[in-house]
Amino acid sequence: MATMTSKTERAAVVSHAEWSAARKELLRKEKEFTKLRDDLSRERRALPWETVEKKYVFEGPNGKQTLADLFGKRSQLVVYHFMFGPGWKEGCPSCSFLADSFDGAVVHLAQRDVTFVAISRATLPEIEVFKKRMGWQFKWVSSFGTDFNHDYQVSFSKEEKKDGEVYYNYAMTDFPAEEGPGMSVFYKNEAGEIFHTYSSYARGLDLLLSTYNWLDLTPKGRGEEGLAFTMAWVRHHDKYEDGVIVDPTRGYIAPAKTDAGCCAEKEKA
Repeated sequence: MATMTSKTERAAVVSHAEWSAARKELLRKEKEFTKLRDDLSRERRALPWETVEKKYVFEGPNGKQTLADLFGKRSQLVVYHFMFGPGWKEGCPSCSFLADSFDGAVVHLAQRDVTFVAISRATLPEIEVFKKRMGWQFKWVSSFGTDFNHDYQVSFSKEEKKDGEVYYNYAMTDFPAEEGPGMSVFYKNEAGEIFHTYSSYARGLDLLLSTYNWLDLTPKGRGEEGLAFTMAWVRHHDKYEDGVIVDPTRGYIAPAKTDAGCCAEKEKA
């Protein structure tokens, strides 16, 4: 393991008047960016919808639930596709990085007619063990045995992966794992019809990463230059050691799997 370093060089040190002038110029650009982001958000909301025809049934803490059930009393549903496959000993560290901020958002989303739920292909018992370990409270259900993850481009079969590329983030790409991260948004009208309104993957999930947003405000930023991949430094929050420890050459490591058991057998069925 090596200590992480940043290539960021010290900026010029100037007088307060010069600093204020430079900051005001950057503020002008920040305001332009904010307006562009508002415009982009409006375009996102104006996207056409597609009807969800397939009937999905998930396994949750209170039993079986359909996609319609997951909305609860609200008309909007935000799903985080958490990378956690059947037989894995734990969920993806990068998805866990995002999930550390979910609990604080759930109560506020509910006030704007939005229900939040995480969905993974791992079995419910696997999810419950890991969720308890991490201390999370947000709703998390299993899509094990359904086509949901595959239909929303976040799970890839062995047959798909054997050719080297899979369809992810709206293009064929070389993806290292059998599960991928993403988020999807759904709307349910008064007649009970469900519509898929939006999905995002890869760097499109940056907006959800509150820690990244904080790091982007600091002099060293994310400090990911020279790493084998951008999130190589990220660990589950109960695995960090004192100091900043990361191996800059470590490539993607697939999550460890449990010994062959019921999950593997069920998947073959």
